Amino acid sequence: MLAILSSVVVISFSGVMMPGPMFAVTLAKSYRSPWAGAQISLGHAVIEVPLILLIYFGFARFFQHSTVQFVLSLLGGGMIIWMGIGIFRARREVVQGSKDLHYNAMVAGMLMSCANPFFLLWWATIGAMLIMKIYDFGITGLAAFIVVHWLCDLIWLSFVSFTFYKTHSLWGKGWQEALFIGCSLLLVGFGGWFIISGVNLVV
Repeated sequence: MLAILSSVVVISFSGVMMPGPMFAVTLAKSYRSPWAGAQISLGHAVIEVPLILLIYFGFARFFQHSTVQFVLSLLGGGMIIWMGIGIFRARREVVQGSKDLHYNAMVAGMLMSCANPFFLLWWATIGAMLIMKIYDFGITGLAAFIVVHWLCDLIWLSFVSFTFYKTHSLWGKGWQEALFIGCSLLLVGFGGWFIISGVNLVV
């Protein structure tokens, strides 16, 4: 089982370290707290663990259905665009310290997980493949798989939030605001890409 869990570590880190909606929201929420990454990973786990259990018990094909992917892409893409616009609108107040984003870090982790159709598709394909490899180890193997994968999320997102929280005060206000603009554009871009990808499934 050690070899399988090692592959889980490598594949999990390769996924979580890719810049995407979760990374952008982690940066935005880390402006206020070094623990934002840990809280986001907890919110992520609230969505991810039940999904892993569903796939473990045979529901992977449901998420591979084109109609399901289309609906998830439209709803998820719209949600991510909405969050990106919210970050853009709140950028000045956040940088000046007069307000924070409307949702807390744990909720942000949950929203980014639910709203990302490629997160669900990843679990229905690559994730399902990894889960199949631990079938022979029963519930113990499943529990070890969940813990190891979640720790990869926790370690990386915590590193990102702690590093950004400790260094953002060294930047000028203009650079800080530019970062929020970058995060918002990243979210809007991914949201648009998700919607277009969903539409391409049915045309």
